[in-house]
Amino acid sequence: MALAPKPKDFPRIRGALKFYQVASVITGVMLLLLCVEMLLKYTPLAVELELGGPRGFLAFVPEGTVVAVNLSTGILIAHGWFYVVYLFSDFRLWSLMRWPFWKFVLIALGGIVPFLSFFLEARIAREVKGYLASREAELADPADPRPVEASH
Repeated sequence: MALAPKPKDFPRIRGALKFYQVASVITGVMLLLLCVEMLLKYTPLAVELELGGPRGFLAFVPEGTVVAVNLSTGILIAHGWFYVVYLFSDFRLWSLMRWPFWKFVLIALGGIVPFLSFFLEARIAREVKGYLASREAELADPADPRPVEASH
């Protein structure tokens, strides 16, 4: 018998889901920016994005010639930190929902596989909201013969 989330945790699950959804979108956008940055840097173009340099407010400059703020490096660092936040949101939702470990790993892949976080965010949100709605309906139905889980 699989473990199920406790009814007393339903409000925390909703909060964890919202946090996961925000972290998922931010991480997905940062990952796409990182992919574009890597394509610009490691293809024959070999350019980096510079902010506030002598070539203007925002400019592509040849790799290794950045003299102002290197936005290419900033995107890399920002994605790394947002991915840590994304993993935390994944872990929090996963543990409250009492899912198997493979699901944690699948959701974690959303931060490193381009576009996957957007698909997973929609799927996970739909799954969690549906689960909570059905469990709350079961708990509210006194005619249901199954025993109601005690909430300590």
